[in-house]
Amino acid sequence: MTAAPVLDPQRTALVLVDLMERIVALPLEPRKGIEVQSAAEELASVFRSAGAPVVLVRVERPAVAEQPPGSGLVRGLRHEGDLEVVKRTIGAFQGTDLDARLRERGITTLVFGGITTNLGVESTARAAADLGYDLVFAEDAMAAFTAAEHEASVRLDFPRLGTVVRAREVRFGAGE
Repeated sequence: MTAAPVLDPQRTALVLVDLMERIVALPLEPRKGIEVQSAAEELASVFRSAGAPVVLVRVERPAVAEQPPGSGLVRGLRHEGDLEVVKRTIGAFQGTDLDARLRERGITTLVFGGITTNLGVESTARAAADLGYDLVFAEDAMAAFTAAEHEASVRLDFPRLGTVVRAREVRFGAGE
């Protein structure tokens, strides 16, 4: 991990992927879903206090009459003013208005957390990089189905796309 950049709250958003009851409850590594949820909630609090947007992404299965139980965001995660994005693919940009919603707010940097590291988070991050966003990854606010999958994203892929930090290292400076 490298030194965390000092972020501008006017140009930075937190993107939390798939923190839904049924997904947080899955057996995950290298940390449990509840630990990811806790780190994500702390990050979201930092962002809200700084006046920076929080984006909550959740998945819905396409072409089904009813979503499985536990398909809502974990209780208490969403606060007034947060942006909620419903995706129907692995990543949160394809087929959604996420890019437009971020650009209308002047966002140029995204900080990521969520489940699963190598699927929903990485797919969304790759699309964000292709769209020109600067990326920061809060490693301890993520988990995958196996520790090896998590580590491959965090050690091999994410450093090529942005900066990998611990959640507590995410900090804001004065807006520019």
